[in-house]
Amino acid sequence: MNPYQAPLAEMKFLLDKVFDAPNTWASLPAIAENVDMDTAVAIMDEADKISRELIHPINRSGDEQGVRHQDDTVITPDGFKAVYNQYAEGGWVGLCGDPELGGMGMPKMLGVLVDEMAYSACNSFTLYGSLTAGAALCINAHGSEEIKEKYLPMLYSGEWAGAMDMTEPQAGSDLRNIRTKAVPNDDGSYNITGSKIFITGGDHDLTENVIHLVLAKLPGSNGISLFLVPKIKVDDAGNLGESNGVTVGSIEHKMGLKASATCVMNYDEAQGYLIGKPNRGLVCMFTMMNYERLAIGIQGLGTSQAAYQMASEYAKERIQGVAAGGSPTGANSDPILVHGDVRRMLLNIRTLTEAGRALSVLTGKQLDIAKHGEGEAKAKAARYVGLLTPVAKAFLSDRGLDAAITAQQVFGGHGYIRETGVEQLVRDTRIAQIYEGTNGIQAIDFLGRKVTGDNLAALTEFVGECQQKLSELTHAKPEEVTRVGGLFDSLLSVADTINENKTKKPALINSCAVDFLDAFGHILYGYFWLVMSDAALDHEDKEFARQKQLLSDFYVSKLLPKAEFHLAQVTAGDACVMNIEEELF
Repeated sequence: MNPYQAPLAEMKFLLDKVFDAPNTWASLPAIAENVDMDTAVAIMDEADKISRELIHPINRSGDEQGVRHQDDTVITPDGFKAVYNQYAEGGWVGLCGDPELGGMGMPKMLGVLVDEMAYSACNSFTLYGSLTAGAALCINAHGSEEIKEKYLPMLYSGEWAGAMDMTEPQAGSDLRNIRTKAVPNDDGSYNITGSKIFITGGDHDLTENVIHLVLAKLPGSNGISLFLVPKIKVDDAGNLGESNGVTVGSIEHKMGLKASATCVMNYDEAQGYLIGKPNRGLVCMFTMMNYERLAIGIQGLGTSQAAYQMASEYAKERIQGVAAGGSPTGANSDPILVHGDVRRMLLNIRTLTEAGRALSVLTGKQLDIAKHGEGEAKAKAARYVGLLTPVAKAFLSDRGLDAAITAQQVFGGHGYIRETGVEQLVRDTRIAQIYEGTNGIQAIDFLGRKVTGDNLAALTEFVGECQQKLSELTHAKPEEVTRVGGLFDSLLSVADTINENKTKKPALINSCAVDFLDAFGHILYGYFWLVMSDAALDHEDKEFARQKQLLSDFYVSKLLPKAEFHLAQVTAGDACVMNIEEELF
């Protein structure tokens, strides 16, 4: 297969023409001094080159070799350390980090596109840097000045790595049941004792230290606190010292992501330092989790793009059968691209992927404004971040697996064997629906907290802005604007019914949340397609504009109706789900 090629023209179009990145950045002084559109384009061009020439070549070999647990450390596949060193030296780990502490200070709406390229090239490799960036974000938001100055420069430089340590065997998504303990010392530090499972990047040989953010309970408290626990102790001058009682119990043997070290971590009176306030650990961790959940959605998006490129290339090369009505060239066999079903599959992947990219950039934009904006603009962006984050995580990763499986179907029998590489995409992206909070939990959070939690205020505000934007489109077909607008109205109506019944029917939200999130996702994608195709008609490349309109027509005709199906599922309520006796399962 040919090397991965980032869709740079599409990415630049979204930033410049759809989401008005130049003016957004100019309105945020903390960002404006670091980036303009020319700088962003240069960064994307370089990220494409690195993803294609540096990261993608280790994807297949990394999957075949996997990580291994040897003595007291975890060894990554051949080539990973050399590639990681080049990646870190280029500043990519700290791309969106605080520039006052060694980061590059780039906006998240640019960072999501760089992340997508890396995930498209190699899911396993990209996770190492993603967890480090997330840990650094949490430390920067909630750590003391002393901790920030000691740890952040080394994390941004990629010399040290970060890990997020939450899950325990008896406490998966319900963290109230964690047993890891933190006992205070006289010097202000804490002794951390316990075990964690499923820790991505918990240990590896890519960096000289791994900085763990560990959830634990203080003596006599049921609250959860957050602690920074380095694998190797760090003295006041920032020098590495002795081992800190942080060890790997084992590594998990997984369905996919075999080159990503997923570890059982043990803490034996390891010295740790409180991050944030006591018993407020989840508040601190969710600063990281919001970004990580978006990152995992982008893992699905990156898979979607890689899957499309592989399947599209194969469909143009694979000779099989004759076109309906006879071969256009008179050949005995045609490329399978002539077949309607193959085209359907490829168009499904492509239209969902391009709209998904718009969702990732919009979410990144709201994160930037929520972090660097002021006043009501900052507050509104924070509301939209809360609304969009569970959708970005769940809808992007669900569609990512759909894309990988659909691409595998395009390959037919060749997609089921290792030679083509598409089966690796299926295995690698499957976890994206599960970790960082399962997609069912994301949907319950979306409907239960973000939609009905404020009695539809944020959703109504967001939909109102979308409706206003639709009314301002100059090239869109009026009937399509009316259709998407009507679906938004239907969504609000269904949400209002759920809101009215949420206390009388306590199982209602849990029973229909996934369908509600999917309905919102498909409607939002329809909105994106109308906005993108409208903006593209002013594009200097007329072929680019023509393709956008064709793809928009396909989405509105073939995929937007899924929103009506999911809304009907929600309207059916919870009785048909909850009235079945347990003995029947």
